[in-house]
Amino acid sequence: MRPGSAETVPRGGADSLPREAYRRLLAEGRERTLSLVADVDEADLDRVHDPLMSPLVWDLGHIAAFEDLWLCQRAAGLEPLRPELMRVYDADETPRADRGELPYLRHAQALEYMDAVRSRALDVLDDADLSPDGDDLNAGGFVWEMLVQHEHQHNETMLQTLALAAPGTVAPERRPLPGPCGEDGPATVLVEGGPFPLGASADGFAYDNERPRHEVDLATFEIDRTAVTNGAYSEFVEVGGYDRPEWWSEAGWEWRGRERVDRPRYWTGDGRERRFERTAELDPCLPVMHVSWYEADAFARSQGRRLPTEAEWEKAATWDVSAGEKRIHPWGEEEPTAERANLDQSGFGPAAADAYADGASPCGARGMIGDAWEWTASPLEPYPGFEAFPYPEYSEVFFGGPYKVLRGGSWATRSRPARATFRNWDHPQRRQVFTGFRCASDA
Repeated sequence: MRPGSAETVPRGGADSLPREAYRRLLAEGRERTLSLVADVDEADLDRVHDPLMSPLVWDLGHIAAFEDLWLCQRAAGLEPLRPELMRVYDADETPRADRGELPYLRHAQALEYMDAVRSRALDVLDDADLSPDGDDLNAGGFVWEMLVQHEHQHNETMLQTLALAAPGTVAPERRPLPGPCGEDGPATVLVEGGPFPLGASADGFAYDNERPRHEVDLATFEIDRTAVTNGAYSEFVEVGGYDRPEWWSEAGWEWRGRERVDRPRYWTGDGRERRFERTAELDPCLPVMHVSWYEADAFARSQGRRLPTEAEWEKAATWDVSAGEKRIHPWGEEEPTAERANLDQSGFGPAAADAYADGASPCGARGMIGDAWEWTASPLEPYPGFEAFPYPEYSEVFFGGPYKVLRGGSWATRSRPARATFRNWDHPQRRQVFTGFRCASDA
């Protein structure tokens, strides 16, 4: 591929790993899943903490049922291990608000089910053809990588549930996170216009909505060097940002009034912020989080600016204009590390918005991977030439709906799915996601 050219892609597009590598990845993912709820008591595992979220023990059963469906049934042609459970754990058939009423497995039974599915999945792996010549699902290990990343993604969903739960439901140990770097930098950085290859390349794993890679031509624009901070957002609150209809979209103003929203979700009325079991003074250097798309849009309007489109966001995160090529990560081709981005959950919160100088993108933007997902202006739509694979319910059924695209991952995102091309999405009113934003403007 020429650096600036468009590219189509085979349906799977994964690079094969040895069977031993998938065994290790599956085991590490399961260890992390179970560690997140190891200290949560039985009642809290079974409780509906918020209508937006499933009971935590439902997530455990769903992880197992999804693994049985794709590794054992679809990829190997086996019958379901527990046929009566397949609808109970079908995310498309059972809305979150209804899952608390389902006959799902309780904790001990869910763990037994997870172990039983894993045992036969590993038997399937022993005979799977992971070469590029394998069938659509197994070729290059596509379906095995999909299952690893599916469990990683549910880890983040479970952390959203734990954040919504009553204080003290979980009291995690936290690794230390860096504070502000102490450097003075520009408020915004310039991203030069021109053609740019949007989307995932043919190499490696990606979901169907990240492909095919195609060329877009963007005008020159400016984007915030860091995510909007608590300090900046506090000023918006203090000047009456939630009482100024001229700064809100019509839908956003209606939502604000109906829900009586006057600050981010976990902010208190006395200038503090709750994270899991702790409530502490609001740190002005951290990225603002748990704001809806409507709130992000209103803040941007109050500054005479706007949210970036997802194409602008991806170009700011990955395009190296001097080299004329796109990076895999903002910092380059190397994998994420603790010096480059705040990922992988163990910090249990964001670092300072400008903390990761080693993770800066070519244009100089910081924190574009990790800490907080970032709202974009874009609705979720297919890329030109989109082909659903391996199932339309992953993304195709959401196209054309009310959903807004989020980019970049959060502190709760595992590093494996933390791609600059990854497209997350949610309703514009949602605030349970570990979400912030940065603003953009025409140059």
